[in-house]
Amino acid sequence: MGRLVITHSTYLEGLIPLLKRLVEEVGIETVTPAVICRVRGRCVGLRLRISTPITGGFKLLARRGTSAQEVFVVTGWERQRLQEHLDRLLN
Repeated sequence: MGRLVITHSTYLEGLIPLLKRLVEEVGIETVTPAVICRVRGRCVGLRLRISTPITGGFKLLARRGTSAQEVFVVTGWERQRLQEHLDRLLN
């Protein structure tokens, strides 16, 4: 079981319960929510997509409404496997 790093006081609504389910998966080592900001456009509901590979994992972008939050995931999984799993968690 991985670990979820809780360091901020503000998170996108519904993000933390989703990340708690993600860290229960074998192969997910650490999940760290990071910077939250306003963005143009509007996203209905919560969406997660892989943004960029990082050393040892991936940076995700979580979107809800007019806000976005970076999430760093340390894992040995491949990009496609992680995105498919994220899609399943959201449905």
